[in-house]
Amino acid sequence: MSIERPPLQSLPKISFDEFLKVDIRLGTIVKAQTFEDAKKAAYQLWIDFGEPLGIKKSSAQVVKNYDLGELIGRRVAAVVNFEPKQIGKFMSEVLCLGFPDRNGEVVLLTVDKPAITGGRLY
Repeated sequence: MSIERPPLQSLPKISFDEFLKVDIRLGTIVKAQTFEDAKKAAYQLWIDFGEPLGIKKSSAQVVKNYDLGELIGRRVAAVVNFEPKQIGKFMSEVLCLGFPDRNGEVVLLTVDKPAITGGRLY
């Protein structure tokens, strides 16, 4: 799932209660393939969030920083409570989170210590 990002200076302040409405979970990429029909180069990802969420799909524009083989097993953070978004023939169910590198390409948000699959960000 990809979204248009507003410039940082235009983002409004939100309350902590509003932040709590965003459900960000830790998942493990279990399958990845090139998204042939995407307008911008992307991968199709299947991410396991454990029970009760299970495996969810995502379209991710991360081809500049990641080869397919290195994505399998990678633990990533994703927003899991957005409405699904149809991208071509693929239904993206979650939004993988990342930060821009110096070239504006996505670097996935991961964890550096063991953490619970499906665990919610706090």
